Amino acid sequence: MSNGKVLFISQEITPYLPESEMAVMGHDMPQCMQEKGYEVRTFMPKYGCINERRNQLHEVIRLSGMNLIIDDTDHQLIIKVATLQPARMQVYFIYNDDYFQKNPDKGLETDLSPELNDERCMFFVRGTIETVKKLRWEANIVHCQGWISALAPLYIKKIYSDDPSFRGSKIVYSLFGSSFKGLLDQRFEEKLRMDGFTDEDLAPIAGKPVDFNSLAQLALAHSDGVVIHTDEIAPELLKFIEQTKIPSLVLTKDDDIATKCAEFYKTL
Repeated sequence: MSNGKVLFISQEITPYLPESEMAVMGHDMPQCMQEKGYEVRTFMPKYGCINERRNQLHEVIRLSGMNLIIDDTDHQLIIKVATLQPARMQVYFIYNDDYFQKNPDKGLETDLSPELNDERCMFFVRGTIETVKKLRWEANIVHCQGWISALAPLYIKKIYSDDPSFRGSKIVYSLFGSSFKGLLDQRFEEKLRMDGFTDEDLAPIAGKPVDFNSLAQLALAHSDGVVIHTDEIAPELLKFIEQTKIPSLVLTKDDDIATKCAEFYKTL
């Protein structure tokens, strides 16, 4: 019997990317939740450095082909899928040539060039949400991992809150030690407003340059809970969590992370 449905929107998942704390968590958490009786769906970007043949990715024609408009420009949404063994857990990949160029011999940093990271974030999150809608799948919990998923709480709470796939969904945002350097495009706020967001919706980033911490605050402002995986959190983020009284779960390496997260989900 299912304990519920959890949508994982992840920045990194091993073995598709080299092992890191986030990539290992992106693999282990959905698998453990599936073993605990949850029904899961897992999404990540199809970075150009991911070898499709080696990882046995293939396109899902029935889910692909939609155009997403970002900054008044159409971008085609391509959905690919692979199966993680031995758990037989499917991972869906969000892809577009404009944002994730094919560089199988290069590293992840080649894909994440700063000048396009704002639109990558928008495309990945919107592509994930639209694909979940096409799957006619209803998420009880949406667990976002990594900054590239940071707009998911905003879009789900403000644009898709009445959609059957996300009506009543509780959103959890994970904070890791990793971040991005520099600032997002100076027109980031303007591009979001073109999708219909208001001053109130965008308050954490309004009128200022958007760095990693302010993007994280935007995610947290629209989340129902936060999971902290590291003690290297910026003081301003900890202060923001305290001031907004977001329910939080602090994890250590010695914890049974899946069990603690499952318990945390139930409190939400």
